[in-house]
Amino acid sequence: MMAEETRLERRLDRLVAHATRPRGAAVVIATVSTVITLGAGILMTVADRKSFPSIGSGLWWAVQTVTTVGYGDHVPATDAGKLVAALVMLVGIGFLTVITAAITSGFVSRSRGDLTPSRDIPSTDEQLRQIARRLERIEAALTDRPSV
Repeated sequence: MMAEETRLERRLDRLVAHATRPRGAAVVIATVSTVITLGAGILMTVADRKSFPSIGSGLWWAVQTVTTVGYGDHVPATDAGKLVAALVMLVGIGFLTVITAAITSGFVSRSRGDLTPSRDIPSTDEQLRQIARRLERIEAALTDRPSV
């Protein structure tokens, strides 16, 4: 039995569904990147006020971290700041990679025609029903045949 989808999974599915065309994909990726960057910059300013005394310095650090440039001119000094940094790095690399891969997979599937089933090809259930009917006819024909 499969577990029910979480709210986050449903939201991610809707988000990826908006990215069916290159323009939509760019909007989704840019939106997620911007939200992560803004959230990380603000959170870092709160978590490590000594190293990041202004929102601007926190945002500068977040842009460097999310884009993996990492100049090193701003680094967290407190344990809370280092924890925020680790989370941002993992989310920046992992989450954005997963979203980009899901969108790319959708493009590949669409280009192959996987997402738009042909009207001439019956569904899998219908194909199985047709096979079952054929097998029943074959069995009936074999049992009606006189034995040799």
